[in-house]
Amino acid sequence: MQKRTTFLPLWILGIALVWLASMLLRHNFLAFMTFTAPWLQVAGAALLISATAFTLWARWVLGTMWAAVAEIKEGHQLRTEGPYRITRHPIYTGLIGMLLGSLFIGGFGVWVLYFTVGLIAVIIKATSEERLLKETFGEQYTRYQQSVPRLIPGKQLLTRQR
Repeated sequence: MQKRTTFLPLWILGIALVWLASMLLRHNFLAFMTFTAPWLQVAGAALLISATAFTLWARWVLGTMWAAVAEIKEGHQLRTEGPYRITRHPIYTGLIGMLLGSLFIGGFGVWVLYFTVGLIAVIIKATSEERLLKETFGEQYTRYQQSVPRLIPGKQLLTRQR
């Protein structure tokens, strides 16, 4: 028995819309927000490299359970080790980090649009996947949700009740 989300068509539509918007807005509308600073580009490169490594680590830990469209496969297991102890969606956390690093390297401008749309897409996709995981793993996933932050590592330390 397999269960899956239906996010892929929205993902493709989102990419097409972002590309179209960037072609229309690139030279005029977002030019005022473009600036570069060597220290910001170095920080962006470091973030891009570390976020990419984090994403690859998460993908490796998932192994054969990874799929382009979220699905529950036969014998599917909830992964909670490695990067999944840091965030419930480490691949998405890594993608956000890669976009942010690229935004810093590219000097903002059109990257503000890419980052914003990417962030919205990741939040929508993570929400859809969480419904599927909760439906499949029930209380086990609810406990996992309570102990591991969704996308931002360390966020639970900032919001923990005293």
